[in-house]
Amino acid sequence: MRIAVIGTGYVGLVAGACFAESGNDVICVDRDEKKIGTLNAGQMPIYEPGLEEVVRRNRQESRLVFTTDLPEAVRTSEVVFIAVGTPQGEDGSADLTHVLGVAREIARAMNGYKVIVDKSTVPVGTSQKVRDVVSAETTHPFSVVSNPEFLKQGAAIEDFMKPDRVVIGAEDKRAAAIMLELYSPFTRTGAPIMTMDCASAELAKYAANAMLATRISFMNEVANVCELVGADVDHVRKAIGSDRRIGTSFLFPGVGYGGSCFPKDVKAMMRFASEKDYEFKILDAVETVNQCQKTRLFAKMRAHFGDMRGKTVGVWGLAFKPRTDDMREAPSIPLITALLDAGVTVRAYDPEATKVAKEIFGDRVTFTANNYDVLKGADCLAIVTEWNEFRRPDFPRMKALMREPIVFDGRNLFTPEQMKQHGFAYHSIGRS
Repeated sequence: MRIAVIGTGYVGLVAGACFAESGNDVICVDRDEKKIGTLNAGQMPIYEPGLEEVVRRNRQESRLVFTTDLPEAVRTSEVVFIAVGTPQGEDGSADLTHVLGVAREIARAMNGYKVIVDKSTVPVGTSQKVRDVVSAETTHPFSVVSNPEFLKQGAAIEDFMKPDRVVIGAEDKRAAAIMLELYSPFTRTGAPIMTMDCASAELAKYAANAMLATRISFMNEVANVCELVGADVDHVRKAIGSDRRIGTSFLFPGVGYGGSCFPKDVKAMMRFASEKDYEFKILDAVETVNQCQKTRLFAKMRAHFGDMRGKTVGVWGLAFKPRTDDMREAPSIPLITALLDAGVTVRAYDPEATKVAKEIFGDRVTFTANNYDVLKGADCLAIVTEWNEFRRPDFPRMKALMREPIVFDGRNLFTPEQMKQHGFAYHSIGRS
């Protein structure tokens, strides 16, 4: 099948590479000439495990092409995916300017029947807006489909190639049949392809992310109560997770969720609900809890040290989660900002996100080449992101490097007993 993917951001690039991997001819389009040049030079604009190899292999086989020529890509394709950004507006709503602008460009380039697919995360009703924009610009037949992505950063290739489910919102049988054919190679192990109306497909993505965000905020609230009553959140988590009605996923307490999806999608869902005069009270609480949780480690430090001016704090982890360089809404940002405002010297390390972090903090933070360098002369260590390489450190080496052996663990990588044995003062989430 001949496919065009408009937008080479996280979603578009992963989708284009994976469609090519299953044998399709894919043209990825972006108006950013520098990004297209980077991709054509074999370099990745984002870090995602496995993506570079898939892109390289399919470029060599000529199944994957990168270009700035949108009209030509549309004319030579049967299915055109819109995978451009939907940035958050000041009121929390999703900005559809780029989506509708691309829809207009697609319409003007059409030379026959096309399936136009909303791959971007868009609010309910967007498919109809796209349909209206395209209809105003062309007389060629077309279908509009909603096909939300459910990718986890750090595991996106696996999620796309072996999905839990594929959701297709289609209003006509012709488009649905084409989408079923396109996704059939990815669902051979029995994962369902769910066809439904566009509004339900659009809402499904927001509802899924809102539910996961709710579980995270709920467990963070439970962790905070555990600290007050002397309970251990790890015991509580395991007890409730063993209930088959609840399960074990997304029950780990921490310093709040971040990234490009959960914060934006929670706000957007509240916004489009409010536009229908419905107050989504649970999500309002989820968002409030998450913002408070991001300051939890700093509050623990202030409680321990009092005045922090002149202290040196080492930070392990900058990305919002491991296996990515994405720092959008990362909990490390409000923590480091609060430390800097308090007169603290900050030394930080992340395996992949240092370049992005430098763009945010500049020379206000010292970024080191490895995780041990941040500990030299540090009054304490803050663990913000649960990279695997942080889980089995050399504790005697850590203790020798630090001015004081104090760890504030925002991801509960270690146990209190373990840290006591190694001679550390240890503060974690939801545990004494």
